[in-house]
Amino acid sequence: MRVAITGGTGFVGRHLAKALVARGHEVILIARGLDRRDPSAYEISNTRFFAADLSSADELARAFAACGAVAHCAGINREIGKQTYARIHIQGTRNVVEAARRAGVGKISLLSFLRARPDCGSGYHESKWAAEEIVRNSRLDYTIFKAGVIYGRGDHMLDHLSHALHTFPVFGLVGFADKPVRPLAVEDLAGVLAAALTEGRLSRQTVAIMGPEQMPLGEAVRRVGRMIGKHPLYVPLPIAMHRLLARLFEATMKIPLVSLAQVRILSEGIVEPWPPYENLPADLTPKTPFSDEQIRRGLPEAKSFGAGDLQCSA
Repeated sequence: MRVAITGGTGFVGRHLAKALVARGHEVILIARGLDRRDPSAYEISNTRFFAADLSSADELARAFAACGAVAHCAGINREIGKQTYARIHIQGTRNVVEAARRAGVGKISLLSFLRARPDCGSGYHESKWAAEEIVRNSRLDYTIFKAGVIYGRGDHMLDHLSHALHTFPVFGLVGFADKPVRPLAVEDLAGVLAAALTEGRLSRQTVAIMGPEQMPLGEAVRRVGRMIGKHPLYVPLPIAMHRLLARLFEATMKIPLVSLAQVRILSEGIVEPWPPYENLPADLTPKTPFSDEQIRRGLPEAKSFGAGDLQCSA
């Protein structure tokens, strides 16, 4: 089968492409342009790159030609210029659905967020919910994945945690009450996505997907610190302080250490899915723990944040 992936050169897209190719499928990687930060996506066998954003259903329909399924993984966690939640998550999803309909795609899978919901005051959560509703009402066969925090090689979680722990002698934990998380290995997510896209699994379902091990967020951070030999002073900081820091990071860093949307996400905890959702069947339920071995496999090169991470750098 030929499968198209929006956000195909991104973190989840790359891992999903590898999982699909390993199962004998052809993959179309769709992204705005060449991502020079990680060229590994372009080296995956049996894949083709198609340069397109989510603004044109016509372009997307051409990308989806002869595809049996589409994985809609493109998304943002902060707004920059024209890259807004409304444009990417909502209108972009409308265009993906329309293009899939025109191209005769048999199945669409949407990667959403565990606690996406309406009327909560967060543009990220609300736009992800709107995307879910567009897909649920599309009359196409679909699976919506409400995912928790995802980690693995090339992610934001381990990448930025590692660099922060190498940089700062003090690490600010989010809030005074340590909220729970269930870290999800990207390999587990990719395997379930592949099953839904190519095996007819989870038809017309919205499913919650999280890792098997629940822990306080602070424990997850400390595990990463222990693996890289860094033991900063961990200090709980009020949510308001993290919001101020997020605004600073968004204004100054190419990829913020933490965004405003992520502060909201972390302050709520990431273990309780927002309905509607169903649980995964036993054979598809993630089983990979957030172990030392898994953390080691996903860690980036050991380094601190530097001038190259700032927006003002070339």
